[in-house]
Amino acid sequence: MNAALDVFQVVADPGRRHMLMLLSKERMTINELAENFDMSRPAVSKHVKILHEAGFISIEDEGRSRFCTIRQDGFRELQEWISYFDRFWQQKMENLGALMEKRERRRK
Repeated sequence: MNAALDVFQVVADPGRRHMLMLLSKERMTINELAENFDMSRPAVSKHVKILHEAGFISIEDEGRSRFCTIRQDGFRELQEWISYFDRFWQQKMENLGALMEKRERRRK
């Protein structure tokens, strides 16, 4: 991944998120992707380049077509960050549950 790209900035753009959703269903050429957006082909290509540099997609040349395929690499950092907070909130909920049980036992 390009160190200059922050994965959160990459996925902050709604167009790029939509591209990732489309590519999660099937690989597509850049032209096929562009058909789903109200933006120029060069603008779509710029977004595709950012997704590629951040490790979210791969681009394969087949003849005159360039196929985009979703990759796991770009999602790893996002998943690690989200997993940290999943564990954080799970621990908070467990602590709250233990506190409530303790209070309930004292009432009896």
